[in-house]
Amino acid sequence: MDTLFLLWQLDTLARAMDHISNPDNEPFRLQNFIENQFLDLEHTSGWIDSVCPRSGDLLMKVPVSPENVVEYAVTVASRAFTTWSTTTPLQRSEILLRIASLLEEKKDMFTVWESISQGKRLVRAQFEVDRSIEQFRYYAKFILQDENNAMHINKGSGQTTLTYEHRVPVGVYAMITSSNMPLYLLTSQVAACLAFGCTGVAKPSEYTSMTAFLFAKVLHQAELPPGVMNIIFGNGPVTGASLVASPLVQGVSFNGGNLTAIQIRKNTAAHVHKRLSFELRGNGPVLVFGDVDVDDAVSTAAKAAFENTGQLCLSGSRIYVHQSVYKMFLAKLVRSVRKHYWAAKDLGPVVSREHYDKVRAHLLHAKEMRARFEIGGIPAEDPTDGFWINATVLSNVPTNSAFAHTEIFGPVTIAYQFDTEDEVINLCNGNPNGMGAVILTNDLSRMRRVGERLDAELTWGNCSLGRELGAGHNDTKATGTGREGGARTRDAFTRLRNVHVPAY
Repeated sequence: MDTLFLLWQLDTLARAMDHISNPDNEPFRLQNFIENQFLDLEHTSGWIDSVCPRSGDLLMKVPVSPENVVEYAVTVASRAFTTWSTTTPLQRSEILLRIASLLEEKKDMFTVWESISQGKRLVRAQFEVDRSIEQFRYYAKFILQDENNAMHINKGSGQTTLTYEHRVPVGVYAMITSSNMPLYLLTSQVAACLAFGCTGVAKPSEYTSMTAFLFAKVLHQAELPPGVMNIIFGNGPVTGASLVASPLVQGVSFNGGNLTAIQIRKNTAAHVHKRLSFELRGNGPVLVFGDVDVDDAVSTAAKAAFENTGQLCLSGSRIYVHQSVYKMFLAKLVRSVRKHYWAAKDLGPVVSREHYDKVRAHLLHAKEMRARFEIGGIPAEDPTDGFWINATVLSNVPTNSAFAHTEIFGPVTIAYQFDTEDEVINLCNGNPNGMGAVILTNDLSRMRRVGERLDAELTWGNCSLGRELGAGHNDTKATGTGREGGARTRDAFTRLRNVHVPAY
């Protein structure tokens, strides 16, 4: 049976689990999507085994796209750019809305497979699918309302001239996305790329490629012109490296780890014209001041730390608590974690065996440096039934240690105590991997004062992890060079040009 046809029918959790739990069923085999067609399986010579995080069982076979397949995808995207870049905003808006409607029709199916293939809880997967749909509707509206042309009249010596600015699409974009929010990260890049007249080749994480494969069918159903958006599969060293290094690629958008971003810089060093946009894994401080309602603060801090099993770039993995409430806060945090954030009951697993091993290594290092495990512990060396790690709260970690700045990217948070505003601001800003921040205080003056001094892309006051799509965020320290949201995304996918004409 055709893999896509089968998956399209497995649109409830019960049907999907019944299929994958049947030992007689073969693992799914994904296909590259190039020029609006799915490549035949015989064109694939190598495969990656991708397993289900909840069980550790083989879920799907992911193609390893070699350089010739990558170049084929980039070439058709380059050809398609000639026409797509000249379409009107209205034409592109209509296609974006069509994609959103098709996603909406099958959102239950996308939710199920996002949960199964990444390991996240169903309610979290539903939230991310809804946001994916919202991305397309947001940009469909944005490009119809955007008015950014500026005019200048030169009235100096010599001939008077009129200068006006206009924007053009950058070209072919390579989009490489992370495993923590597979569909949302993919669609956020694809929606913006299409909206502003670029074409693209997207490569999702080899660990979580399922919903990207299903999304390719949505693009096909939406009748997107052939070659405008292509989705290929593979690993970083072979597929990803070939993709970013292609001379036809004009821009690279990457979500993931710092080391991979460094490698992309090296691979593209000779192509100085390429736009590089990186959104990298970071960690966020949660600041708890002494005037808060401690129960409310515990609830917000725990959500910031453990949402999506801590696999968010904006996770609150460092909690700084004023010394006047530190002991009370820590005791209540431990009780809250025990009650609301336990693996297999309240949390999903981490995404892969590789990531499980990384988080475990961090926890072993914490034990060696005599950190105190307030709750949680070191998971087994060889997991047998999925990649489950219990929510862990650490204390007694020196603030000046390398471990204090390490992004664990799992269900782990570290509690510290502080005395003054200046002290906690310096501690937060001294972390090169800080990305977002949460300020918990009932003093609105302090909230504003501290919020403006924190070196963070996004800062929340008395809440966490909400984001309006138009309120973009910019690069901060070691967390990347990306600019996302509204006009900032427009700046990433377009070039500004000036035309000078005589002023009559």
